[in-house]
Order: sequence, then structure tokens, then C-alpha cells
Amino acid sequence: MDGIFEVTLGLILGAILMYWFFSLFWKKKNKEITEHQSTVLLEKIKSVCKLISVEGDFAEIYKYENTKERFLSLVSSKKKALIVINAKAQIGYDLQKILMHANNEKKQIILTNFPEPEVLSIEPELEFYDIQNGLFNAFTPKDLTSLNQEAIKHIRDKIPQSGLMETTRREALEAVLLIEKLVETIGWTLDYSALNINGKEKAKLMN
Repeated sequence: MDGIFEVTLGLILGAILMYWFFSLFWKKKNKEITEHQSTVLLEKIKSVCKLISVEGDFAEIYKYENTKERFLSLVSSKKKALIVINAKAQIGYDLQKILMHANNEKKQIILTNFPEPEVLSIEPELEFYDIQNGLFNAFTPKDLTSLNQEAIKHIRDKIPQSGLMETTRREALEAVLLIEKLVETIGWTLDYSALNINGKEKAKLMN
């Protein structure tokens, strides 16, 4: 009887030990798979999130005048020109500023920051009309560089009223919804409650 009891006890202890070993192995394996999933998912999101940009064309007429005075302001000389500015402006996001992390237990990707749209580039082309040089105040190559910088500033000041920023924000919302669909493909969820999302715009895009 003692031999049978010892064998039975040994089998029970062995079974418990094997169960504990396999449970530990399975938990570790599941954890590794989950962590691998989250790493792959975050990398996929980064690769999908290419630079979002909206392009706008501007055509502006800019009147330039410059007056120089000589001989104790007794004599003045004016140069002036009519300038047509044709510019291409790009508004977009630096998506490297996106902040997100994975909650492996809840199988959730948490998006905590989406950058504000910014002016990525302004490429102006200047056409000069009705150029008038003064007697001792003529246009120089330095003036052209200065006028190019003024044209960029002029267009930059026009961008807030152009509607490009709002269009770019809608593009960003589309990107967030795309990330959400990507996350859902492997059974995870995207939490972007920390972002200020326009409900009406979201509903419009989802319809």
C-alpha cells in the first residue's frame, strides 16, 4: 500500500509540476506574442503615416515702392514695381511628433498627441511689371532676394484665411481613422480620446 501511495503521490506532484511548467511557458509565450504584435503594429502605423500635406496655389498682385532721400532729405528718389506673385504652398504635419504607446494587457494602442498643421514650404515665382528706377535708387540683385522673402511672408500671412489649415485637419482625421482600421485588423483597439476630434467631421467621414 505504501508503494502505491508513494507512486500516486509522485504522479500527482508530477502532474502539478508539469501543469505549473506549461502554464508558465504558455503565459510567457502569450506575453511574447502580444508584445511582438504591439511592436509590429506600432511599426506598421509609422510606415503608413506618411507625411500628410495639402497644396494650395496663390496668385497675388504686390505693389512695391522704395524711396531714398539724399542731401539732408532735400532730394528723394523712388523706385517701384508691380509684382505678380504665383506661389505654391504646402501645409502638413510632422508625423514624427505623434506620440503613441501600446497597452499589451488591453490590446490597445493609445494615441496621445497628433501635431498641429504647419507650413511645410512656400515656393514663390515673381513676375515684375512696370519697373521704374529712381535717379540714384535702382533695383539691385539684393532687392530681388529681399522681395522674394517679402513674397513668402505675404503668402504666409494669407494662409490662415485660405481654408488650407481646415482641409489639412480633415486629412489628419482621415489618417487617425485609417490607423484605427489598421489596429482593428488584428483584434486591437485604438484609443484617441486624448485628441480633440471634431465630432461632426468624424461622422461625415465615416458615412
